[in-house]
Amino acid sequence: MQNPFEVIPAKIYKIKQESPLIRTISLRPEKSIRFQTGQFMELTLPGIGEAPFTPSTSHFQTEVMDITIMKTGFMTEHIHQTKVGDLVGLRGPFGTRYPLERFEGKDLLILGGGCGLAPLRSLFLTLLDEIDKYKSITFLAGAKSPKDCIYKSEVSGWKKHPNVKFLRAVDVVPEGETWDEEVGVVTVLLKKCSIDPKTNPAVVCGPPVMMKFGTFDLLKMGYKEENIYLSMEKKMYCGHGQCRHCVMGKYYACKDGPVFSYAQIKDEEAIWE
Repeated sequence: MQNPFEVIPAKIYKIKQESPLIRTISLRPEKSIRFQTGQFMELTLPGIGEAPFTPSTSHFQTEVMDITIMKTGFMTEHIHQTKVGDLVGLRGPFGTRYPLERFEGKDLLILGGGCGLAPLRSLFLTLLDEIDKYKSITFLAGAKSPKDCIYKSEVSGWKKHPNVKFLRAVDVVPEGETWDEEVGVVTVLLKKCSIDPKTNPAVVCGPPVMMKFGTFDLLKMGYKEENIYLSMEKKMYCGHGQCRHCVMGKYYACKDGPVFSYAQIKDEEAIWE
């Protein structure tokens, strides 16, 4: 049985600045780490602390791991100061996974925005590794502006995959920036979907307000509550349910999630906060 407190040293071998506030660090752990897409890791900076992050690589990759991180506070500020060659620690994995077996043979809709695209990239790359198991994948990605879009260099390749439909939208296009795709909040892309909502699943991840209204729009379209999967990561901290930062009614996002169906948590308090 894995020791949940074991910290595995990992060396940063690549850093990619995705947007002004978001970067992806590529890690090579001293030993392979197996996780299931949707689960999270605790990332440790020696002498600073640790925080939970979801890997953004396919779970079929066990020798290296990408973690995409938005600069939002003390810990993430220090992570953004790391350099190639630095040693960090990884602890985990923890939490629940996306139920891939329920997606097989289905037309899967993925709806995401901002740094919520990190766990969705993990899911998407995992699905691509076994693409023949799924009928089709529609990935709708949103950002505040063109410069805030992440994984830019990968988009053209993703769009070439058979049975994959990848669409993007940005809230605004500031003067001086160019954009030839959709303008508006990411949910405007739902009008371009022709998926049967009554029999297929949807996955949503992003800022709380986006997840809230994205879920409500999916329900209006006819998606069933039990077929909408949410990644509720915003309040997680310790990973063990001890700090109580991530309590949602009777659930802990870190122990019972972070992946939940909307049917599971719809009646709990403060799920969108």
